[in-house]
Amino acid sequence: MTSFTELGLSEPLCRALASEGYQTPTPIQAQAIPLLLQGSDLLGIAQTGTGKTAAFALPILQRLSAAHHTRQPKSVRALILAPTRELAVQIGESFATYGRNMHFKHAVILGGVSQNAQVKALMKGVDVLVATPGRLLDLAKQHAVHLDKVELFVLDEADRMLDMGFIRDIRRIAALVPKKRQTLLFSATMPADVAELAASLLHNPSRVEVTPQKVTVDLIEQRVMFSDSDGKRRLLLDLLADKALERVIVFTRTKHRANRISDILDQAGVSSDALHGNKSQNARQRALERFRRGEARVLVATDIAARGIDIDGITHVINFELPNEPESYVHRIGRTARAGATGIAISLCDATEMGFLRDIEKLTRKQLTVVGNTPAPQPQRAAPKEQHHRPHNNNKKPNRRRRFSGPRKAA
Repeated sequence: MTSFTELGLSEPLCRALASEGYQTPTPIQAQAIPLLLQGSDLLGIAQTGTGKTAAFALPILQRLSAAHHTRQPKSVRALILAPTRELAVQIGESFATYGRNMHFKHAVILGGVSQNAQVKALMKGVDVLVATPGRLLDLAKQHAVHLDKVELFVLDEADRMLDMGFIRDIRRIAALVPKKRQTLLFSATMPADVAELAASLLHNPSRVEVTPQKVTVDLIEQRVMFSDSDGKRRLLLDLLADKALERVIVFTRTKHRANRISDILDQAGVSSDALHGNKSQNARQRALERFRRGEARVLVATDIAARGIDIDGITHVINFELPNEPESYVHRIGRTARAGATGIAISLCDATEMGFLRDIEKLTRKQLTVVGNTPAPQPQRAAPKEQHHRPHNNNKKPNRRRRFSGPRKAA
């Protein structure tokens, strides 16, 4: 069994990992770390929850510490792009954790908050910068950050970034970093547009792929409970009456529904917070911190939280509403069963969502375990009765007068 030391990581990094209880590398770490330490470009295909942040953060820290460069004002040595604010914050926290025994400086810049503190953090230069694309371009235009010294360039969740419309921003940022660099691109899926982006940014890359369905199918117990739409709230409260649901994310499709469900839970004595795009960045961070510390037992979230939330000990994911895209289901339930742990995902499904359920089962190639009542069979629409028309008799005069005998019955 491979250890982190055998992968070639330095003693300060291995000591930090040991203090966090990490003993055995995940598959993507075991494959990617040696390649990155050699300086290879990398195309990594893996979902969140597979340990990919450590797979790129650890070798980046080691390579930066091995090459002693004096920081230059507003300069950056390693740049990591993330699609969401939450993911950017968590990547920054991971660098701080893994590099606790090393002398390096990092910063996280993102939108939704004042840029003043971010500009100040960049003044003397940083070794590692984690950023969302929009805010990074804003600061670059203001000459608050210079990207001409970047040695390592990472795109995390590339498919998500393209889904969110960041392709132009990514290309603009790529044009600002040196052509001679080490580039890493990670994506949960590899559609044509991501493959095209990878081909334009990576030079003779190594490819590391971790089968996406392995985490979903093998480590998460997936259940479905059928209910009418009005009964879902009572069903959710009944589920949360079980103390085994210690730390739970409840997913909804809309921001309004997330707020409403959080209010209902609070009124029922279940501590919760809502997380969605209408919340300010500070409010979103407070909600995540309360959830992480256990002050809120339940986090009610829209799909903005489906990727990038890496919080230990999430025991259950509940889909209050099924997503209309089956891929979103995979990302949602991936918030549990992190780093080899097990977890339970429960989906509440009403009659209008049966099509979504079929799409999910087709994508995951797994039937969800039905708990409780099975769905009532959907009524079959009766076929229209065949109309038999008598042949028209041209010799018979049409009856123009017709007695009214009440409304005509529907066929």
